[in-house]
This record gives sequence, C-alpha cells and structure tokens, in this order.
Amino acid sequence: MPRLYLGKIPLRWCDACHAPVLSGTCACGAPARPVAVTPPGDARPAFPDDIERVNRIFCEHFGAPLIPEGHLALLNKVPADDRMDEIVLGGAVVGAVRYIPGERRWEPLPRPNAAVFLRPTKRYVVVDDGAVPSIRDGGASVLAPGLLSIDPAVAEGDEVFVLTKTGECIGVGRARVDAATAATMERGLIVRTRRNVPSVCVPGEATWEDTVTANELVLAEYEAASIRFVRDVAEKNPRAPTVSYSGGKDSLATLLVVLKALGPVPLLFADTGLEFPETYQNVDTVAERYGLDILRVCDEEAFWSEFEKNGPPAVDNRWCCRVCKLRPVGRLIDEHFGECLSFIGQRKYESVRRMQSRRVWRNAHVPQQLSAAPIQHWTAMHVWLYIFREKAPYNRLYERGLDRIGCFMCPSSDLATFAIIRDACPDLWEMWLAKLAGWREKQGLSHDWVERGLWRKRGDADEEEDSYN
Repeated sequence: MPRLYLGKIPLRWCDACHAPVLSGTCACGAPARPVAVTPPGDARPAFPDDIERVNRIFCEHFGAPLIPEGHLALLNKVPADDRMDEIVLGGAVVGAVRYIPGERRWEPLPRPNAAVFLRPTKRYVVVDDGAVPSIRDGGASVLAPGLLSIDPAVAEGDEVFVLTKTGECIGVGRARVDAATAATMERGLIVRTRRNVPSVCVPGEATWEDTVTANELVLAEYEAASIRFVRDVAEKNPRAPTVSYSGGKDSLATLLVVLKALGPVPLLFADTGLEFPETYQNVDTVAERYGLDILRVCDEEAFWSEFEKNGPPAVDNRWCCRVCKLRPVGRLIDEHFGECLSFIGQRKYESVRRMQSRRVWRNAHVPQQLSAAPIQHWTAMHVWLYIFREKAPYNRLYERGLDRIGCFMCPSSDLATFAIIRDACPDLWEMWLAKLAGWREKQGLSHDWVERGLWRKRGDADEEEDSYN
C-alpha cells in the first residue's frame, strides 16, 4: 500500500522519561528522538484491551507476550488491505498486528526489536555462527546450509524469529517451508527475512500521567493556538456558537478548547439512531459534567426508509451522513438559531479530504451552519494527552479496541473493527446482518456480499464526508 502523508509527523520519544513526546525537547529538558512510524503517523495510546489483544496474538504465535506491564505502548494504523496497527515500545516500532478477514484472525509481524521485550518459545529458527553476519548485517535470508535447528511448530508462511545459538535475535521473516521439510533440506531457502531497519529501543516503565507532564509545554502551546483560533472566528462571525458533538475524542477535545475560549455553549448532537449505547451515555455525561444544553435531533426512520429504497450506505455512497446528520442538523439550526457557528472536531490527519479541507467552511447541505475546526492540526496523540490532562470523560468504547466512534455499522470501518463490534455488541450486529441479508435476497446478491463486507463499496462517486466528530 502507498504511504499517505497528511502532515508533519511530530511523534518523538524521551528516553529519560520513557514516554512519547510531541516536540523536539521533553519538558524534563532532555532531547527527544524521532520515532519512525509509517505515515500518516496518527498514533494513539494502546489501551488495556489493545494490549491484551496484542499480547494474546503474540502469545498464540510465539509463546510469549510482547508488551510488558508498566510500559507505554502506542498503536499506529497504517495503510493495509484491511487493518494493520504498528506497535511502538521503547521509542521504536517493534512490530505490527494485521487482520486477515478471510481467516478472521490477527497475524503478528514482529521486527527484531520485539526481542528486546520477549523471548520466543515457538516459531523460531536457530542459525550457525557463520551465517550470522550476512543475516544480521546484510539482511540475507536463512538458507538450509546455515540452519542449525527449527521449532517444530513452524508452518509454511509463518512469521518467525531468527536467533543465534546464544539466543540473540538477528532478524525476522516468513518461513518458506514447514519445519519437517526444512529438517530434510540440504540446499534452498528456509526463511525470507525482511530488511532490518536499525532503530533505537530503550525499554522502561512510565505512566500516561508521566507522558502528560513530559508534554506540558507543547500541550499548552497547541491549546493556546486553538483558543486564539476559536475567539478569532467567533469575533469575525457574530452568530450563535455551538459545538457539534458526536461522543468521540475529537469533538470532546474541541469542546474543551471552546469552553476555555468562549465559555458554555450548546451541544448539537445528531442522533442517527445507530449509535452505540456508550455514545449516548457519553453525550449525557459530558453535558452534565460541563453544565451544557444538548440540542438533539434524531431521524432514524429516514435512515431505514432510504435503506429500503437504495440499500445500505457505502464508502463511496454515504447517503447516511446527508440523510441522518446534515439535513436533520439543518432543521435543528433553523428551529433554534436561524443560523449558527459550529466548532467541529475535524483533523487533517484523518484523511486526504480533511487534510485538504479549509479550516472554516460551509457544507452545501447545511448552508445555515458556518463550521470551524479548532484542532485541525492536532494529531491523535495531542488529542488524547489533552483529554488525559483535562481528566475529561471520554467514550469508553476507545478502551475496547475501537479507534473511531460513529454509527456502529459505518461503512468506512474495516472488517477488523466489525469483528470487535460483533463480539462487543452482538445484538446490534445481528440486527444489522439481518437487514443486509434482507437486501441481499431482494437484489439476488451472493452470500459473499455480506460475509466479505462487499456492501461497503458501491462503485459510485464518493459523497461528502461527515463532519460531525
């Protein structure tokens, strides 16, 4: 997949504090070194459920967990056929986990630095001393003459660690043959190694509170710039200010900034009727915590009416945003304000379209709403550290492996996310599968259309993206 650059990647690491830092110098005074994550580089904290999932995947495959207790880990979603998350530990990318939809499983993709944190007890090969320099220094593959031993669990296609006789990891790669075949070979390729990219990895324990402290100066700088932006836009556009609130992290960070810039403002909540229970709870909790009015509009019937006529929404035919969010919000604004200024949690690191978007704009479907994006230049790490700093009540769905919050069946989601939702919200997911099955039968489509998630892609021209984060 091609690399996607949406802006400068500010992620760095302080080896003194063992924490991610979003500027060149940690608040402790130590220099912070760059972390070579794959663009767009919108890394986020790994929550306990994320850590459990990663460790379970590595335990099942290599017999040992990857992320030690007390160590901070980040996940960086990278372009892939479905979903792949890079794992950052000790200031280095130590591997990734990739979802394979056809097999409904996750696959670990370790890098050599993973061996700083784990010692594999299965799926490894041991090479003789003569093969070490060419593999470790030259990136050579493992050939039969250099093989000393191979774990019996290794199957063709498995990811494996390449070890020396003393247990040092000198490479990682994919087995080209199974263990039984390898044991009989005198010549030929055993493991195709991946290119080793040297990187610094310094293990050490820290907390997210430590990370907030390490980023104290940069968080204050970003907050101040966003507050200035909000006040400037509000001064130049004297109309009722609001915050478009979705129950997601970005709209929460936006709300916190607006509260400091302008004071209490009403929340506009477009309730599609397809939200998670946790989202409804978060909207109410946030409104109560900050003493805010919720202006709520719901048009669930319109969604199902459109579904019956045109089938489910798709990535390239997102009629759902227009029908369930934009038009209802327009009616809400007409009823309460006539027109308003809405601050929205849009960030350029989310997509090419949002990177190219103006910071102040009008949506053609809601001309009575002037929209503005205070956190346009923030990364997900800025958002999360700001939320942690403010001790704000965020949506607990993020702790269950979801990295974006919206309608539970959003077609923009990957199949890995749907698998998480299927396990976490079985009743919602069964209802959606029944609706898809009904449309499939009505249209005479194959079973694959539902099972492989083909309903998410229509082949039409893309519609305007939802801007209610």
